[in-house]
Amino acid sequence: MNSKKEIIIGFIVGIIANIIGTLIYVLLFSDLSIEETFEAAIEQGHIGSLLALGAILNLVAFFLFLRIRRDLRAKGVLIATLLTALAIMYYKIF
Repeated sequence: MNSKKEIIIGFIVGIIANIIGTLIYVLLFSDLSIEETFEAAIEQGHIGSLLALGAILNLVAFFLFLRIRRDLRAKGVLIATLLTALAIMYYKIF
């Protein structure tokens, strides 16, 4: 039971890290508002790239969890990253 909880915590941290990473990228490098940037990315087919750049922050969370010996939480972050990769693949194909 405890292991599932640790993986879920890691998964939530991975999703939050991805969202924060994407927002930081948009705020730093886009002249448009957050909503306009996402609309433009969807129109131009760059939403996958935007998600991928946001997922870079998952590396920090993953290695931080490994460093403090929270392997199950790191596994949850890895699952969140794989889910993001599947979403990117979906956007690239369809």
